[in-house]
Amino acid sequence: MFAPLFLVSDFGLIVLIVLAIVVLVFLGSRIRIVPQATVCIIERWGRYDTTWIAGLHFLIPFVDRVKKTYNARGQVLDQISLKEQVLDFVPQAVITKDNVTMQIDTVVFMQITDAKLYVYGAENPGLLIEHLTATTLRNIIGELELDQTLTSRDIINEKMRIILDEATDPWGIKINRVELKNIIPPKEIREAMEKQMRAERERRESILIAEGKKAAAVLEAEGEKLSAILRAEAKKEAQVREAEGQAEAILKVQEATARGITMINEAKASQAFLTLEAYKAMEKVAQGQATKIIIPSDMQGIVGLASSLVDVVKK
Repeated sequence: MFAPLFLVSDFGLIVLIVLAIVVLVFLGSRIRIVPQATVCIIERWGRYDTTWIAGLHFLIPFVDRVKKTYNARGQVLDQISLKEQVLDFVPQAVITKDNVTMQIDTVVFMQITDAKLYVYGAENPGLLIEHLTATTLRNIIGELELDQTLTSRDIINEKMRIILDEATDPWGIKINRVELKNIIPPKEIREAMEKQMRAERERRESILIAEGKKAAAVLEAEGEKLSAILRAEAKKEAQVREAEGQAEAILKVQEATARGITMINEAKASQAFLTLEAYKAMEKVAQGQATKIIIPSDMQGIVGLASSLVDVVKK
């Protein structure tokens, strides 16, 4: 009689435990943790209610729900990142003003500033930005020629950033930068550009070689000039030194002669000594190459006497 009652009680207890677990799991699923630098859009009864920032939050069962939306890369998520994101689009075919078709690879750096506008302002904003970027790029490149396109990246980047930023402002998106990552002209244009670059490098090489030869010739000429100047100065210096030496030698001889004469005068030499010195001088004169000798008149008698004596001695 009591056994079925106990069985019913045990069954009811198990049901209550199961129900309690289900309720706890359900309530736990309504608790949300929002990470830093992300937000969630909450709708109540299908209408926008609030924006959750980082922290712990609780959804009212059957009343609140998290609004899911596309992120910048086209993925469906229930959290919106506020960090800067990059969109790397596939290369777009564009035509320049001079009818040259080329591929341009664009990179867009964006950041969500208003989550509500981002969710309700546009459907799949990343896809819209891609198409808007391609259209804007075609419009800008269509006004430029090939050479301008290749040399005006900064100008093109800034124009695209301004246009995209104004267009995406109603979507709660801020375009920070736009970069043209690659500009790929047609094959024949690339080959022509390579030939032009090769010719330019060869021209610069020829100019550098010519300038080097010119500089070497100038340096060599300056070296020869300096060497000649130094040799001339050295020769001049040697001649000056030689002349100074000769002059000094002559001066020394003259000084010695003058001192000798002075000493003879001071010694009051006799007539016989002077006559003897005259003989010595005549002897030196006679030893020369001259065939005629001029003898002073006051010495002719003495010379004749000396000659007679020489003849007597010979006999």
